[in-house]
Amino acid sequence: MAFLLMLIGLNLSGVFEIGGSFLGTGSGLTYRGGTLGSFFTGFLPVLVATPCTAPFMGAAIAAAFMTSSAATFAVLLALGFGLATPYVLLALIPGLVHLLPKPGAWMAILKQALAFPMYASTAWLVWVISQQTGPDGVMAAAMGLVLIGLAAWAIGVTQNQQRRVRAFGRASAGLAVIIAFAFLNDIGITPPSLVATAGDAQPYSPASLATLREEGRPVFVNLTAAWCVTCKINEQIALASDAVQEAFATRHIAYLKGDWTRADPAISALLHQHGRDGVPLYLFYPSNRREPIVLPQLLTAGIVLDELDRAGS
Repeated sequence: MAFLLMLIGLNLSGVFEIGGSFLGTGSGLTYRGGTLGSFFTGFLPVLVATPCTAPFMGAAIAAAFMTSSAATFAVLLALGFGLATPYVLLALIPGLVHLLPKPGAWMAILKQALAFPMYASTAWLVWVISQQTGPDGVMAAAMGLVLIGLAAWAIGVTQNQQRRVRAFGRASAGLAVIIAFAFLNDIGITPPSLVATAGDAQPYSPASLATLREEGRPVFVNLTAAWCVTCKINEQIALASDAVQEAFATRHIAYLKGDWTRADPAISALLHQHGRDGVPLYLFYPSNRREPIVLPQLLTAGIVLDELDRAGS
């Protein structure tokens, strides 16, 4: 994934260009008249735009498929309506077209500027690799990124040359990509968890949870991962706050933290037990209840404290 985001960033920076014929794929369908042309006019932008909305609608999709069929249909219908809204508004009020920015040099500048979020995401993924594999994994990924850059450059400097030169550039790029992935082949998994813990968190395990429950202590379980941005925000805003940490201490609540960065099977089992396929998952086991309380995926200190009060812990 880091290699892919690096390539996208290099493309946005202008190191190499994607051919115009590829970019025009499907555009002929939008020029057809009637219902078919209208369908593809809406379908193709949704197809292109949907991956970019993943950070925003990923939670909605996950929630939709965990509930009833009617609710799933309602969520997907709402997403479709949102994607269609700009076209509906322009169809109903054609004068809005004049408010759209005119094509110009700003488009090229914006395109280049958008490369930097890609580079930042690449850097973040390399940090995740450091959590999973340690220094050797970071070195392998870094060397791979250098080779990905070489591949992009080889394509860029030859793509406007004669056919033989273009073929040489593509072959060189292909070889660089193969070597880049070869660097990843022998990366080992670092046994100890490197995920930072908040407060007095102890590592989660089924045995530790069972022991604490037998002792009659209330337990708060935080299932997280190094690559989970939502988890990090929740920990900083809610779980690591002074109010929540003080509540844990005064109410003698044990705090267990499960690191799912490397898809630990025991944590996967607990996730599946509660109908989840990924983190975050927050469970609170009151001392007077057998089944846990499942907290929302987005936390605040107030939400956590309210749940503690409601459970009487």
